[in-house]
Amino acid sequence: MTSRISLPLILAGLFAFAFPSQAGELRLASFVADVTPPIGSPLCNGNIKPAANIEEPLTARGVVLIPGGDEKPIVLCVADFVGIYNASHDAWRKALAGAAGTTPDRVSVHTIHNHDAPGYDVSALEMLEKENLPDSMALRSAHGRAIEAAAAALRDSLAAAAPVTHLGLGSGVVEKFASNRRILGPDGKLALARMSACRNPEAVAAPEGTIDPELDLVSFWNGDEALAVLTFYASHPQSYYGKGGVTPDTVGLARNRRSEETGVLHVHFDGAGGNVAAGKYNDGSPEARAALVDRMHAGMKAAWEAQEKRALETEDLAWTVAPASLPWSGRYTEEELVAQLTDPEVDVRTRIRAARDAVFLRRWKEGAEIDINCLRLGEARLLFFPGELFVEYQLAAKAMRPDDFVAVAAYGDQGPGYIGTEIAYGQGGYEVGRVSRVAPTVEAVLAKVTRTLLEVQ
Repeated sequence: MTSRISLPLILAGLFAFAFPSQAGELRLASFVADVTPPIGSPLCNGNIKPAANIEEPLTARGVVLIPGGDEKPIVLCVADFVGIYNASHDAWRKALAGAAGTTPDRVSVHTIHNHDAPGYDVSALEMLEKENLPDSMALRSAHGRAIEAAAAALRDSLAAAAPVTHLGLGSGVVEKFASNRRILGPDGKLALARMSACRNPEAVAAPEGTIDPELDLVSFWNGDEALAVLTFYASHPQSYYGKGGVTPDTVGLARNRRSEETGVLHVHFDGAGGNVAAGKYNDGSPEARAALVDRMHAGMKAAWEAQEKRALETEDLAWTVAPASLPWSGRYTEEELVAQLTDPEVDVRTRIRAARDAVFLRRWKEGAEIDINCLRLGEARLLFFPGELFVEYQLAAKAMRPDDFVAVAAYGDQGPGYIGTEIAYGQGGYEVGRVSRVAPTVEAVLAKVTRTLLEVQ
């Protein structure tokens, strides 16, 4: 069954359209495309050293679920990029939908948010080009080639689509990896920031804080043959970074290792890790990266070994779409952002940020909505969110259906930037400053969306 839930600005109403599934054999295709940028490419939206060497190729990978009958395919894709934003996100969904023979609202595109990788926002790139700053944020040509490569790989994979007879569900704890980046003081305000790499003894000694220690796993099977595995874990992935070495970093390296060991395509989604990183356990050294990769790999392996298989029928599959307008932060006016962008005396990084902010603001003013999705697989629910979502959203979603398997992916359309909880905006800190493009009322919007997608009151 497919449902589309309309969520106008600040959810001024709810309605759904449902279309019954038709009988047919459920099949799955999996695809991988090389989307490694060329040497010299800007990385992390132009905020760190450009690509100097390729430590490990970057990929866009995913699965296509083909329900059969009148139901169109569902595409789940993750790219090894720091982010895909706004019109670029639209372009990815449109291209993959065309390749799969489906519609863009049945395509969910995410990133693992590795920082030694490009970030793509074609609208911002166009604005920067007009200010004589071409390719300052990313290479437009590389963006186009990545989309084409992913669409071609998807299209080619359809001929090898295999029947899906069973679903596997499992979870494993990832030890000594994640820690909350925001350490509050006695007054309830931010006292210490513990980022992805941290050498502050006080911050390192502080407790892990609010995290979700579990890595969730979903696998698809044709009898005794595993076809693909999806994993979900909430944390920033970067470890030793910013040196110009292109890499999918901790989660990507662990994912690749698991694929080699099992012979099964492994697709990893970054969960609601906006305020979570490895800082407590990462001093930013190459040695720390190796240890973190091992711990992530161990969590992935534990989830695989803990999984339980169950039969999966076409009628067990449902895709729900909830378009939502996420409220603009109000921090800047469009005029102020354009003034920053067009001032040659302003540093390039600030001008890039102004262009990205202006794009999201304009889209919001035009009434653009971001699709938030839920894939139901029997009693399991997989939620697909935009932005750098705080982990509290993931924990809240799981608490809404405590007896069911619920997995959360964030880092879909990253146009909104960080998405904090309402209380976090009053606590201060980096994540709820300029890098968040949404207002504190976003929590009310997303709480309603989540309850609707999970079908709870």
